Amino acid sequence: MTPLFSLVPDAVATVRAETKQEILDLLAAHFAAVYELDADQVLERLEEREKLGSTGFGRGVAIPHARVAGVNRPVAVLLRLAEPVDFAAADAMPVDLIFGLLSPENAGVAHLHALAAISRVVRDDRTHDALLAARDADALYALLANATDRDAA
Repeated sequence: MTPLFSLVPDAVATVRAETKQEILDLLAAHFAAVYELDADQVLERLEEREKLGSTGFGRGVAIPHARVAGVNRPVAVLLRLAEPVDFAAADAMPVDLIFGLLSPENAGVAHLHALAAISRVVRDDRTHDALLAARDADALYALLANATDRDAA
């Protein structure tokens, strides 16, 4: 089965940020660098989505997402924060795992399926704890790749 979103090793990083805006800026920069997108356009779309309500999922996770021109299939970035940051999450908990998702402008259901796949991964207690405990970006990527492979099966 085809994965519901693309995630490449370079799209996974441990970073330091102090505010929600810094997180969105870092996400946009990562999407631009890894997937050759326009960082300003990505940031604008992510900010537009956040104005509708926080994408702070709960349990220390945020899933900022948007539809963007120039993307031909859903793509993801995973940032693990060195220290938790307030993201105005539904449970009021600060976040330390950020899953960014961008989909084509006309993605519709594909975007929703990719969001659902990410939420299933982070709702799994063992996977969630393993992501927090991973020693580096390579280990984060391996854990996530394994979890999404299981989800797609």
